[in-house]
Amino acid sequence: MFEGVYSVLPTPFTGAGDVDLPSITRVVDLVVKAGVNGMTALGVTGEVSRLTERERGQIVEAVVKAADGRAKVIVGASADGVRTCIEYTREAKALGAAAVMVSPPRMLKLNTESVVSHYKALAAAVDLPIVVQDYPPISGFAMEAALLARIAREVPSARTIKLEDPPTPFKTTRILAAAHYPAGKIDEAANVFYKFVPLMRFEFQEGIGMAIRKEVLKRRGVLADAATRAPGPTLDESTRKALDSVLAWTAKQEGASWILG
Repeated sequence: MFEGVYSVLPTPFTGAGDVDLPSITRVVDLVVKAGVNGMTALGVTGEVSRLTERERGQIVEAVVKAADGRAKVIVGASADGVRTCIEYTREAKALGAAAVMVSPPRMLKLNTESVVSHYKALAAAVDLPIVVQDYPPISGFAMEAALLARIAREVPSARTIKLEDPPTPFKTTRILAAAHYPAGKIDEAANVFYKFVPLMRFEFQEGIGMAIRKEVLKRRGVLADAATRAPGPTLDESTRKALDSVLAWTAKQEGASWILG
């Protein structure tokens, strides 16, 4: 159902900390023109925990409108309570989302049965595909491969997994037994991937990764401001200089000059 490449969107803010809706449109246009199959709004990198209820709806509406059917939109709908999760999912469906992305609820002594029940209750309440987000650093709960397989068996609408539990290759192997490439061009895919690994590793730095990613998007002309919402990080001068070097190296790789905008 959800094949190809999906981009996880940032939430643009102005320097004053307000949601920047025009920048959302530019970011969506950028990733759509890059050829993605879809995008995710209100994910962890969208600083969703710092958004108000009203802002959530505004952002989803803006993303769906900007996508305009050119790519699918998945909306983060994780919540500690199942009722809240259901309400987030209903809103996402009403605004035109193709699916929701949901982590296990955060609670002390969470167990397997509670997790399965959470997804079953959501699926029963709203007819919309569910992407199971497996990201223990945020959810606080590590889902074993057997649990993920059980959810896929028992909750037909939750058969897509966003696997973010490092080291991901081992877990992916246990779940699928093998990786799949729609066009079968494994070597070509690897060449594209490794070309951008230095920049990706630089962006994935814990604590400042979102600020780096936003700075790159600002330099590419789609974000008016690279601000993260407080208490999010800002980049110091030494990090900016290091980013200059990484971007310059990346732009010199064959076919990658576009990275500088």
